Amino acid sequence: MSSHRRHARSPAVTPLDQVHALDDDDLLCEILLRLPPDPSSLARASAVCKRWRRLVSDRAFFRRFRLRHRRNPPLLGFFDRFNALSFLPTLEAPNRVPPGRFSLEHGDEFDRSMSLGCRHGLFLAFLLKPHQVLVWDPIIGDKHHIAVPAAFATEKTHGLVNGAVRRPAGEGQHFQVVLAVADNKQQALACVYSSETGLWGNIISTPLPYDDDDGIPPMVYTDDAVIAGDSLYWQLVGISAILEFDLVKQSLAVIEVPMDTSGEDKSLKIMRAEGGGLGLLLVSDSDSTAQLWKRETDCDGVASWGLARTIELDKLLSLKPEEQGMLVILGFAEENNVVFLWTVIGVVMINLDSLKFKKLFKTNHFTHYHPFESVYTAATSTGGGHDGAELLLNA
Repeated sequence: MSSHRRHARSPAVTPLDQVHALDDDDLLCEILLRLPPDPSSLARASAVCKRWRRLVSDRAFFRRFRLRHRRNPPLLGFFDRFNALSFLPTLEAPNRVPPGRFSLEHGDEFDRSMSLGCRHGLFLAFLLKPHQVLVWDPIIGDKHHIAVPAAFATEKTHGLVNGAVRRPAGEGQHFQVVLAVADNKQQALACVYSSETGLWGNIISTPLPYDDDDGIPPMVYTDDAVIAGDSLYWQLVGISAILEFDLVKQSLAVIEVPMDTSGEDKSLKIMRAEGGGLGLLLVSDSDSTAQLWKRETDCDGVASWGLARTIELDKLLSLKPEEQGMLVILGFAEENNVVFLWTVIGVVMINLDSLKFKKLFKTNHFTHYHPFESVYTAATSTGGGHDGAELLLNA
């Protein structure tokens, strides 16, 4: 004898039901949160009707929108380290940010300072004269001046102090600052500041190898740090190596690089490798190539470097023989995997995933760029014109 179980059917959802569902503000907010993080997205949504504008103009909504897209932000442009930290946009209209939108007002404390880079919508600088770090949010204008531990004093270290800023995943507006430097005892130091506690952690150290033949003590290079996986990485000078700070284990380690990076015809940049993990970008003038290296660990836990691929830049950029020559890496945007490269034909930005590139401008000025990747919301002027972008939300 067989039995048949009757299953209750869910009522069919009609187009009218879908329309009524959008009457729910909470549901509509969940939909709007999933718009792409382009600067024009929420501005366009706000133009639909007064109700949509009210929702996307809410401070709490914008905080949620920034948090949701923090790990996939657009590349808005870059700050020029050696040109008064001027901001240059890289997007096209309607997503282009006005060049003067992000301007850091500062006083005499910036006379002896070093900008250290951007991450998660924050900008970091080391102020030598007051012995502080500055954390600045260019979107909303917040500034935090933080006194630096005595171990990082100039008389105790070799070279300038480097560092990185980050927002831990899921921690809202809290941030961390990680400082790194080589001291005069031939060791690397690191220390972490948490905005949640308002305190610096313990000083962490590791010995640095020293090349007696070179005579140059190892130092932490002033290039931007790169975060890959659970670690921050800085290039070392004086030795062919990389300094790793494990954010989870709170430990330092020194990693050898797989190739000879000496010579004026080479430019090296630490990067996030394909699929995550630590990578290197080596650009060579002599053959107009860019080599992408990746560090992998085998099943026995042994780490080694391997050449992932080679990009023929002369072919990619269609360089004529007279246009081939010096190539200099000016900056690297880790979330978008974009490199800024000085060439004879001008500064170009290349997406290392798609190999799409864009020529920005020509210059004879060698500098250093801090790419700024963040969620920014622009709105058309309320006067009815389309002359530029204004900040829609100050969350």
